[in-house]
Amino acid sequence: MEGEKQLELRMYFFVPYNISPIQQAIQAGHAALEFGAKYGTAGFFQEFVKDWKTWIILNGGTTNEKRDLDGIALGTLDQIGDSLLENEIPFSYFKEPDLNDTLTALCFICDERVWDRENYPDFVDYVCDVNNLNVQDSIAVRVNPYEELIKEYSILYKEWVAMMGGEKNIFLRDLIRDKRLA
Repeated sequence: MEGEKQLELRMYFFVPYNISPIQQAIQAGHAALEFGAKYGTAGFFQEFVKDWKTWIILNGGTTNEKRDLDGIALGTLDQIGDSLLENEIPFSYFKEPDLNDTLTALCFICDERVWDRENYPDFVDYVCDVNNLNVQDSIAVRVNPYEELIKEYSILYKEWVAMMGGEKNIFLRDLIRDKRLA
């Protein structure tokens, strides 16, 4: 809508820890091209290419397509791919032919509500801010397990999820939390 702020977009990548930095960037580029081939006509991709173009390449850990007896991927990069798929996040990946078709990059696009913690606070901060809590009460709220906070402040949680753009953004926010740059 006219007059609404355009949300900044970024393309996030996860790459293995054990390839060189230049190879990490090259593998990210391959995944970005796969993303363009898959979502090139989508509005969010067109907006990203036209207005933003920022890439964030994160350490995705290990890559190993083998699975344990419960069907869980052994490689952390593969686990990230599984979780993106399970949460219906549009993403692409690249498997390097020169490395036996090993998964070497995953990527997705997200908006600023995922990474901008100053303008879009975490839920516990939102609870403290909305309730205008003093330091002592704020500390008391922060020591509660997250699940208990959601139950206790269920109405605020629904408001916060809506402000954040929905459950998919909450998932992505948790996914990139505390991840290191590649």
